[in-house]
Amino acid sequence: MNTVAEHIADFLKKYPPFDNLTFEELSEIATNIRVVNLEKYKILFQIDDKLHDCFYVVASGVIHLSVIADAEETLLNKCHEGDIFGLRPFFAKNNYMMTAKAREESIIYAIPIATFRPFVANNPNVLDFLLESFATNTNNPNDKNIRGKLLSDNVVYSDQQSSDMQYFQSLTYNRIPLTTTADAIVMDVAKTMAENLSNSIIICNNNNIPIGIVTHTDMSTKIATGRYPITTTIDKIMSNPVVTVVENISLAEAQLVMLKNNVTHLIATIDGTNQSEVKGIISEHDLIVSQANNPGVLIKQIKRTQSAEDLKQLRNRLTDIIQNSIHKNIPLFHVYNIASEINLALIKRSIELAILDLGSPPARFSWLCIGSQGRKEQLLLTDQDSILVFEDVVPDKYREVKDYFLKLAKRSTANLEKIGYSLCPNGHMGSNTLWCKSLSDWTNQYNSWMNTPGKNSNDLSSIFFDYEMAFGEVKIEEAIENVIYKNAKNNTLFFDFLGNDALRNNAPLSFFKKFIVEEEGPNKDKFDIKSRALLPLIDSARLFALSYGIKGVNNTYSRFKQLAIADPRNAEIYINCAEAFLTLSKFRTIEGLKNDDSGQYINLNELNKIDKERLKNALTPMRELEELIKDKFQLTQFS
Repeated sequence: MNTVAEHIADFLKKYPPFDNLTFEELSEIATNIRVVNLEKYKILFQIDDKLHDCFYVVASGVIHLSVIADAEETLLNKCHEGDIFGLRPFFAKNNYMMTAKAREESIIYAIPIATFRPFVANNPNVLDFLLESFATNTNNPNDKNIRGKLLSDNVVYSDQQSSDMQYFQSLTYNRIPLTTTADAIVMDVAKTMAENLSNSIIICNNNNIPIGIVTHTDMSTKIATGRYPITTTIDKIMSNPVVTVVENISLAEAQLVMLKNNVTHLIATIDGTNQSEVKGIISEHDLIVSQANNPGVLIKQIKRTQSAEDLKQLRNRLTDIIQNSIHKNIPLFHVYNIASEINLALIKRSIELAILDLGSPPARFSWLCIGSQGRKEQLLLTDQDSILVFEDVVPDKYREVKDYFLKLAKRSTANLEKIGYSLCPNGHMGSNTLWCKSLSDWTNQYNSWMNTPGKNSNDLSSIFFDYEMAFGEVKIEEAIENVIYKNAKNNTLFFDFLGNDALRNNAPLSFFKKFIVEEEGPNKDKFDIKSRALLPLIDSARLFALSYGIKGVNNTYSRFKQLAIADPRNAEIYINCAEAFLTLSKFRTIEGLKNDDSGQYINLNELNKIDKERLKNALTPMRELEELIKDKFQLTQFS
């Protein structure tokens, strides 16, 4: 073996997932590795480049991964020595989604996928690592300190989520496959397959251990062509050895194994080897069906739905997607994006169904989701919040037009209630006459709220400043946005009010760093993660975003990321808060999915020691954030 390959093998074995391989295996891989020298600022691959036949490991130097979002280049990750990047060719067919550029003179190891793939298929730990790196966007998902902080080349924007999400969905397949023995006669087997409408049968020994497989193709090419008589035994035409996998395999893993072995069927066994009992069979058709359950397809089905009852079924499938995504450790930010697109599609269709009942609207309008839907943060089935804004009409038409839109809003919110979104207990919905009005009325409403907040604090809820258009006229939404940001400029009184509002919630931890739990009522001894942890972060992100004039970003995580750019002096606080928000949201989502509720109250006794520590750590940036609010806004009036 040459010394260069030996040196590379020595280097790789220090880092995951290569530390799961033997030195001999690493040496074999190393002989095929290409060493790439990159000068400073040299680009290795960029957005929309065709995929390379290899993935990369940084041997020395620093590689920056970036995307173009809103016409600006955004740095997402810095890859240092030992970091893996460029995994897209392993798992996806479309072009690169980001640019990899040397930040300084760097040496990169290019590892051919064809060389590495056999080691992946034979080593579940390596496959798990690569899948999770690609899914969680970390270049070392095993490192708990950076889990979720670093982003790899799987970052996706807008419509691209759908295509990537399918790779991490669970796989549905036949768990009661047809089986037979090696001495069975082909004619009898063919009858059995025809009677059961099956295109495959597994040949097993007496212990139900798989020894071969016969498919419709084998029957066509070996029997129908006369190569073998129909009276021969099935073992003469079976394909073997069979390719086996574990029972709970994901779509991505199944695709990978099928591609590697160039087969159309996989056999699921108890331990994933061909020495244990058969538990199911996976066909190429199963992969296609599973892919049909991805978010893009779901949205298409929502658009064609004719009733709120059918929409409810599709909303249930969103819950499955969310659960699978959480289970597969897909970053919560991506799950939010996907859930938000599906939620918006459900809301839009609910409004369209109402319009089909009532007839065309008499004026242009905009339906704005507010609150968690407006922030694209609704994973659980919580209540609905909305406002309806219609264009200004002549005075004598106003009553008639408003009546139509109130009817429309009532039907739409009733549809949404049937889907599972409960009505807002505070009445913050377009079906409430207070929140269904003309653009001029809304302009006056925001002017009043923002310029005399003390007088109008009874009906001023900060969720009215988190909005996302679900249906209607974009220009109307833009007009509302312009009113808000015009009023926000140098508005000390308004920020004094919002600042105090952001600090109104009780602290999550005591002086001795103990969780402050509910003292009485049905949730006694539980931790209120919504009021004590998430709301202060949501309120603070909104407060700072409005004060810095950050438009078009309503999501809490994204607001904090934008604030880190707008206010670099305090960037670390904002970034810590962004990460804390995702961690806390994940705790709440898991709790809500487990108990089929809003996840507001966490039972701390059910958390293990590590999770309690993670929860506590996520609360630490809030103290600094509080000080930053007090310092920046010099709160007085409403304190």
